[in-house]
Amino acid sequence: MSKHIFSVFPNENFVDLGMYQFGREQCDPAYSFGPASRNHYLFHYVLSGTGRLMTTDFKGNDHEYQIRSGQGFMIFPKQITTYIADARLPWEYVWIEFDGMRAREAVETAGLIPESPIYHATFKDIRENMVNEMQYIVDHRNESRFHLTGHLYLFLDFLTRSAASMKINADGRMRDFYIKEALNYIEQNFQNDISIEGIAAFCGLNRTYFGRIFKDTVGQSPQQFLLNYRMTKAAELLKLTTLSVNDIGNAVGYPNQLHFSRAFKNIYGVSPREWRNRNRIVR
Repeated sequence: MSKHIFSVFPNENFVDLGMYQFGREQCDPAYSFGPASRNHYLFHYVLSGTGRLMTTDFKGNDHEYQIRSGQGFMIFPKQITTYIADARLPWEYVWIEFDGMRAREAVETAGLIPESPIYHATFKDIRENMVNEMQYIVDHRNESRFHLTGHLYLFLDFLTRSAASMKINADGRMRDFYIKEALNYIEQNFQNDISIEGIAAFCGLNRTYFGRIFKDTVGQSPQQFLLNYRMTKAAELLKLTTLSVNDIGNAVGYPNQLHFSRAFKNIYGVSPREWRNRNRIVR
């Protein structure tokens, strides 16, 4: 039988970057998984052996890759994949499933896209640091969620710096600059009456162009990002404080309690009050 270590991470609303699952597996010969799709980014690094990855990209095209030790592969949200261990030299891999507002930026900086999901290291010393971080997370799964999330950031730093494709053209650098400015503006002003037009104007861009590059980079429209950000902050306040629902709505930019409750229910499926009753931390 395959030998594996598998852990589910208690994700606690880490907005920018959060972990969902991680593990390590020594596969049996010809062991396969899929076809299946994931809700988040899932990165495998092959420690030994070899295997095959079969993917269907978002244009409906099928691809197959042979992957060996020292390489890795990224599975993208909603992408259908199957991967199979070699019959004679089955692979052992370590893997991490993650997501968040900054996840897409990190993955693309590493040169990984659905049409090119295979990780190749240019800088082998940095690659070893990346693997060490992955192993650390698996071997220290009982550490606090903040501790492990810190090592997730280190893993992504080493992933991006060790990857083969890290060249960004001038337009890409400007685009990233604008998006970082927008994200910082939202983080500092989400509690105020801000609009997408206002955010675009702050960045010195017209609304249409801003909306396009924001969605291309972050994976969500500016409106959806702002809504999700506000509701995540609201959920934190509901869980960690005794503030009234009305006060929490005000704190995240919704002076009208009815509008706040409707927005919250659209994201979480229940009212703020009911969500608090289910998730409140008892002190």
